[in-house]
Amino acid sequence: MKKFYALLLGLLLIVSCSKSDDGPGGPDPNADVTVQDFMWKAMNLWYFWQSDVANLADDRFSTDQEYTNFLAATSDPSDFFFDQLLFNEDRFSFLNSDYTELTQNLSGISRSNGLEFGLFLFQDSDDLFGYVRYIIPNSDASTKDISRGELFTGVDGQSLNIDNYRDLLFGDNATYTLNMADISDGVISANGKSVELTKQEGLSENPVFIANTLDVNGQKVGYLMYNGFTNEYDEDLNAAFGTFKTEGVTDLVLDLRYNGGGSVNTSRILASMIYGTFTDQLYIKQRWNEKLLDVFDPEDLKDYFAANTNAGTPINSLNLSRVFVLVTNSSASASELVINGLNPYIDVILIGETTRGKNEFSLTMVDDPSREGAPYIYSSSRESQINPDNSWAIQPLVGRNENSVGFSDYTDGFSPTIMLQEDLENLGTLGDPNEPLLARALQEIDGAGAKRDFTVGTPIELYTSSRMFQPIKDNMILDKPLNIKFK
Repeated sequence: MKKFYALLLGLLLIVSCSKSDDGPGGPDPNADVTVQDFMWKAMNLWYFWQSDVANLADDRFSTDQEYTNFLAATSDPSDFFFDQLLFNEDRFSFLNSDYTELTQNLSGISRSNGLEFGLFLFQDSDDLFGYVRYIIPNSDASTKDISRGELFTGVDGQSLNIDNYRDLLFGDNATYTLNMADISDGVISANGKSVELTKQEGLSENPVFIANTLDVNGQKVGYLMYNGFTNEYDEDLNAAFGTFKTEGVTDLVLDLRYNGGGSVNTSRILASMIYGTFTDQLYIKQRWNEKLLDVFDPEDLKDYFAANTNAGTPINSLNLSRVFVLVTNSSASASELVINGLNPYIDVILIGETTRGKNEFSLTMVDDPSREGAPYIYSSSRESQINPDNSWAIQPLVGRNENSVGFSDYTDGFSPTIMLQEDLENLGTLGDPNEPLLARALQEIDGAGAKRDFTVGTPIELYTSSRMFQPIKDNMILDKPLNIKFK
């Protein structure tokens, strides 16, 4: 997402929006509160729930010394951010001590061995078990004897549990060995197999994971497994839809089961590829905090369906009247935004589980208060202007997106039209017509012939996943030019 931060240059935040006259001027220069000062001022301006957090009120501090004392009272920046600045209903704002690592991850670049997996608790214990969801191509894992559906119970000979899994799987160790297992009739047992994996720096993942055209009794059905809204790959996404058009696709199965989100603008582009390039029809509308809504031009809050990608390429649209979307609890933010944005226009049939319920978007903020037009908003062209004594970045929720009929209240997630959990003993091969979730969608599309039994033997009750330990997590990132005019 290296391009989208620069798009915020049109944001004209000056004088009254940069700091309230009643707010603090600055902390005592002798106090060690540089990071906390940056966090408070950025959150006071941008945070969606600014008016709901007493500590972020413009008149919270009567003197600069009172402000300094408040900042200094919590020495750990993480504790300060989470304990002092967040609204109690905020589940998704986060931070990183290294803004370079964060911005690279938002571009699909990470330190990873390429294994994407889920973790689950089993039989009322604190023991955790892992299962392989998929392998990222050209990664270390792609060269090893490991594949989707395999299970593991330990790392380096230690059994996984809720107390040690973070250190064993997501710690600083570059290399670890998985202790593999089998499952049969609901019983998990070690099988003696081990797989050594090594994390690579700078691994890039193309989110267009599978794009196939399937023949279903003479009907052409497109299947797209899309694993992240990373706008560096919008041209690949458009090319996949170009192939679908050429091959005569009349229905689409969009697989977002592991897609935690990303770029808002890419969600608009994908929705346009599905529904149409109707640039006069509203896709979504932003809602910001009260301070910012007072100065926005209402028209600048609206996003319409797109006719071109950011690179200017005409969008390949299927112009569908319905779409089948495969979802799980890992489907979040920009994935849910596509569902919500399309709902007023076409029939969106969800197959799987209830989605995460992530309906707010965020911005990356760094210690760059002097950025003209967009204080604290990260821009790759201004890295030399970021305070060299403060490498922290915050990724707070700054707004919500409503669809064309004003709906945005899906914090409980979108319930599936057809409920079908993934089966630990029958995960199937992604993209194969016999894989259960895809097979259920194809059955719905075909509507004829014998009906398959989709009974789930061992449903997966997810505890967490590898995605949740990457900085992009389930984030929805605003990446559009803004134009605020003061009234």
